[in-house]
Amino acid sequence: MEHAEIMTQPLRLALRATLIAPVLAMVPTPAARAGVGDLMVAPTRIILDGGRGTEIILNNIGDETATYRISVELRRMKPDGGFEDVTVPNAMEVIARDMIVYAPRRVTLPPRQPQTIRIAARAPAGLADGEYRVHLLFRAIPPAQAPVKTPADFKGIGFALTPIYGVTIPVIVRLGNLSARAGIANVGKVQLAGKPAIALELSRAGSRSTFGEVRVIKAGLTTPLAAQKGIAVYTELDKRQVTLPIDDALIAQASGPVTVQYLETVDGVTTKLAETTAILR
Repeated sequence: MEHAEIMTQPLRLALRATLIAPVLAMVPTPAARAGVGDLMVAPTRIILDGGRGTEIILNNIGDETATYRISVELRRMKPDGGFEDVTVPNAMEVIARDMIVYAPRRVTLPPRQPQTIRIAARAPAGLADGEYRVHLLFRAIPPAQAPVKTPADFKGIGFALTPIYGVTIPVIVRLGNLSARAGIANVGKVQLAGKPAIALELSRAGSRSTFGEVRVIKAGLTTPLAAQKGIAVYTELDKRQVTLPIDDALIAQASGPVTVQYLETVDGVTTKLAETTAILR
């Protein structure tokens, strides 16, 4: 997800069932047609000030025409950096959802064909300063498929499974003069997918989220031991966990004193949000 802050929607399955007998079985279906998941979205993160809107460019890089439905979703960041769907929105989430306007809401894209989505925020009069966030979901609509042929001796409940793919990007509305502070703590080595990695805790305080790159630097090396872009700490959290894979070529060097930085770049200007030193063992 959010790496650039773009997230692949968890796989959803559309089910079509035919009752034959009280036995459950899975009937294989043809693979999803090319083009359903071949969507490029730019930019992958939107910040609005409640005034002028902006545009999002969709591009079908697949070989077949694909259709996408666009909708606003509410999601909250978890302490591990993942996201969960919001089932009961709070007052700020309701306001955020209701102020976002965009068009069109459904597009059909031929191969290599771009499409512009216009998006803006219409903040209600008297709205308090702060940061408001939604996530825009671009969900593929799978093409109609021919009925699945089942063996003549098949008995059971047949399910035709069609994968539905989606991509989300955050849309952030900032009103007023907002600020944020960040910190880094609890730096140490861990195992990630069987390889050494560096774990740390990012903290955040203030009236807005943070978003940037985390780097782990060791004196004498020309490249960071580990680095990852697109790391956010949203306003629903005051801290989150981050785990960075160590560069394979530098695993043998990943011990001793290091410097850890959290850097934010806005309009080409990079600011150091936080920095600390640690010893890797």
